[in-house]
Amino acid sequence: MPPQPIEPNAVFLNIPYDEEFRSLYVAYAVGLTQLGLIPHLASEIPGGARRLDRILALIKRCRYSIHDLSRVEVSDGPPAVPRYNMPLELGMAIAWAELNPDLHLWFVWESEPSRIQRSTSDLNGTDANIHQGTVQGLLSGLRSSFWRENAPTVQEMLGVQGYVEAILTLVILPKAGTGDLYANGAFAALRMVCASLSQLQRFRQKPHP
Repeated sequence: MPPQPIEPNAVFLNIPYDEEFRSLYVAYAVGLTQLGLIPHLASEIPGGARRLDRILALIKRCRYSIHDLSRVEVSDGPPAVPRYNMPLELGMAIAWAELNPDLHLWFVWESEPSRIQRSTSDLNGTDANIHQGTVQGLLSGLRSSFWRENAPTVQEMLGVQGYVEAILTLVILPKAGTGDLYANGAFAALRMVCASLSQLQRFRQKPHP
């Protein structure tokens, strides 16, 4: 019997960890949770194993993975080098999916149309999701890619996004005891808040006697 994904609703997020990506990072957490999915980051993996081994283990646990290549760019400070982590982790997911096509489905995201053809030409023929660097574009794309019956509207998800961003520095980061938005504790707190808001929405929409 072939292996089964441990978390069939889990999504591995391969995204840049920086302040400029903050709103899109929150949008991934909000949008996926609103659609009944569970986002995961490499930063949440415990243990002392080699980082690549831990990332691959997490990819194998997840039914889906999202690889955002919108920030594969040359760094500002010396030495000026491209950011290769996102393409590297995408390659790992592609290999796993090729070997186990029933276990994993991967998605590529970008901010600009056709740029993927220049940055990673081996992906030519892959339909990348283009979010244009906007929260609304990202949420709309998530809703389309992970369609669910009775899925919240983009406007409803934008409302949740606004609330979560408003409490991010006031509640979520202090609760996690860190200023690092991408740290394990902060991500766990962010995911918990998003899940609670999603459950509250579903409760309000459910008809009651």
